[in-house]
Amino acid sequence: MTNRSIQIHAFGPPAEVARCVPTPTSPPTSHEVQIRTLCAPINPADLNIMEGTYGKLPTLPAVIGNESVGVVQALGDAVEGWEIGDVALPLSPGGLWSERVNLPATELVKLPKQIIPQQASMLRVNPATAWLLLHQYRQLQPGDWVVQNAANSAVGLAVSQLARMQGWRVLNLVRREAAAMACRAAGAEHVLVEDAPEFAAQAGAILQGNKACLALNAVGGESALRLAGLLADGGVHVTYGAMGRQKLAMPNRFLIFQGLTFTGFWLSRWTQQTTAAEQRALYQSLATAMVAGSLHLPVEKSYPVEEISAALTHAQQSQRSGKVLLHW
Repeated sequence: MTNRSIQIHAFGPPAEVARCVPTPTSPPTSHEVQIRTLCAPINPADLNIMEGTYGKLPTLPAVIGNESVGVVQALGDAVEGWEIGDVALPLSPGGLWSERVNLPATELVKLPKQIIPQQASMLRVNPATAWLLLHQYRQLQPGDWVVQNAANSAVGLAVSQLARMQGWRVLNLVRREAAAMACRAAGAEHVLVEDAPEFAAQAGAILQGNKACLALNAVGGESALRLAGLLADGGVHVTYGAMGRQKLAMPNRFLIFQGLTFTGFWLSRWTQQTTAAEQRALYQSLATAMVAGSLHLPVEKSYPVEEISAALTHAQQSQRSGKVLLHW
């Protein structure tokens, strides 16, 4: 039995180096579960891996893919607590864009069967990143302000929705009006185009003399500087992405006179430093919010895996209304 898998043999332009190829598979071992993959999102990290620019790269040739969701198709004879047909979320990144994947039962999270597969496929990376950004760096209180750029990204939309559930307020920055409209359509309340001439006045009117406790940066450059300017003394500025491909450069006054803390977040580091039980608890909580409709991420289009080149080309377009997915 063979799989339809997405594999690369070299690093380069994603649409050129990724191919849908048959790869071998085998029955699960005694402690493994075999997952039949339903769908998977294309994330920036996946594109960076194909380009060869990510912080950690696989040995080639490699089946790629950091995120997916599937249903249980076969069980090893020592596996307990799982049944055929259960919905499973893999915790381990890498090698997931394959029709069938064998993984240890300890590296899976059981999700509610009523969860929408397309939504579940996007659960592990972006909603978890959003939750951790909101919880790891400041103990926010109801009414506190968070400011973020790239608010129309999957992480940004999740930040807005999760913060609203906790009573925290978010000032959302985007780079164009179409992105602002998408944020508002997804339920974000305070959305500004950050390069607009009236930005400072608009931000002041929204904040009404308040400052943010926490800034979440996924862009860099001038946008990251703009976030820092909206922070209160002692605030925390967290960088988790570099969409603008610009360096982070801050005036000394932010450190000396305002006592701001600048730090970075990488989901892989959190995964390495926590137990599977802790991760499972987080993802089950997020899944519950998805089933309830409190957490929902937009999808622009889903492609069959045989159309991987078209899917990757689409995923690299900056003006999208949601994630590009693959389905098997």
